[in-house]
Amino acid sequence: MKSERMTTTLGSLLSLSNGKTSPERSNDLPYPVYGGNGVIGFSNETNSNPGTIIIGRVGSYCGSVHFSNSSCWVTDNAIRAKAMNGNDPRFLFYMLQTLHLNNYRAGSGQPLLNQTILSQISATIPVPFEQRRIAHILGTLDEKIELNRQMNETLEAIARAIFKSWFVNFDPLKAKMEGQKPIGMDTETAALFPSVFQDSLLGKIPEGWKVRTLGDLSHKPQYGYTASARDESVGPKFLRITDINKRAWIDWNSVPYCEITDKDFEKYRLRKGDVLIARMADPGHGVLIEEDQEAVFASYLIRFCPIHSEYARFLQYWLRSDSYWKLVKGREIGTTRASLNAKTLSGFPLVIPPLDIVEVFANQVNNLRDRVVANTSETESLTNLRDTLLPKLLSGEIRIDDAAEILEGT
Repeated sequence: MKSERMTTTLGSLLSLSNGKTSPERSNDLPYPVYGGNGVIGFSNETNSNPGTIIIGRVGSYCGSVHFSNSSCWVTDNAIRAKAMNGNDPRFLFYMLQTLHLNNYRAGSGQPLLNQTILSQISATIPVPFEQRRIAHILGTLDEKIELNRQMNETLEAIARAIFKSWFVNFDPLKAKMEGQKPIGMDTETAALFPSVFQDSLLGKIPEGWKVRTLGDLSHKPQYGYTASARDESVGPKFLRITDINKRAWIDWNSVPYCEITDKDFEKYRLRKGDVLIARMADPGHGVLIEEDQEAVFASYLIRFCPIHSEYARFLQYWLRSDSYWKLVKGREIGTTRASLNAKTLSGFPLVIPPLDIVEVFANQVNNLRDRVVANTSETESLTNLRDTLLPKLLSGEIRIDDAAEILEGT
């Protein structure tokens, strides 16, 4: 049985106002700064209270919806929305996501949403008490999703720290030179590291280590498949640059699909251990394929398949090192649009440790990355559950108590 619902307009539910020009931003400041597509930095200043809903106002992010639990700054690329008349702000945030606000945009050249348009959009809502219960259920799922994201960030930071300590700062070698035991390393692993440096084309490196190129470590590189991304499941997943350049893991749930012949699917099929690097649009960003997926990769990506699979983890974190990004920034080509190609990338030099050290590193990082993959998989399930419950709870199709029971089983 559906509970009581009331149809009204957004102007009766929300106080709307435009954001303001962005203040000075830095990642080490306390308050998030929201543009049309979410957080774009942090500031010492705020212009909005906790519980503010942020709606993209112009451009490609017109109609996107975000929510801030803390005081924040909203820029002039977005509209600030605050709940009125006892309505629950988080419920309204979820409700706005179901209204497809982008469909109400005006302007032929530059898409635009304004306060007048938004205030006239109709919406059907339950009473505030039920709003809060619905927001609690959906918010609990979002909190679990956010916790997984934070855990993944921590696991990723640990893996990067190990790589930097072993292969950039050479901390184990330096400790042995000083007659000390490398911190956090067992005796067997420490014995694999030399205790003196040698000269190389890249400066001082551990004795016995070598300078090689990415091409030396990989099979012949391969450019990706050209196709149009589709939201419908018309074929395999279609991995693009935008799917790999935001986080240190792939959210396969958000990767679109493409149409492809059986022959081309076998040619471009992704396999566990493949290394992909973006050549255009956002050149240099790379990813390691860590799980088997029915997927192919787009033409703006280049596949480098390690000759020895043990080097896959090493390359994964080399692609995130400062030395790699110095090479990228120094060798991007193109006058109007920065780009890289397979030949340039293949020539990138790097310091290669012996295989036994690489294997120990891979084993340690595998444990961390397996947890990242598991967390990401759980997040996909939680996201699907949230997105399934959202319209049904808002419409009253599913009872709140039934949704709460489903939530207890997650």
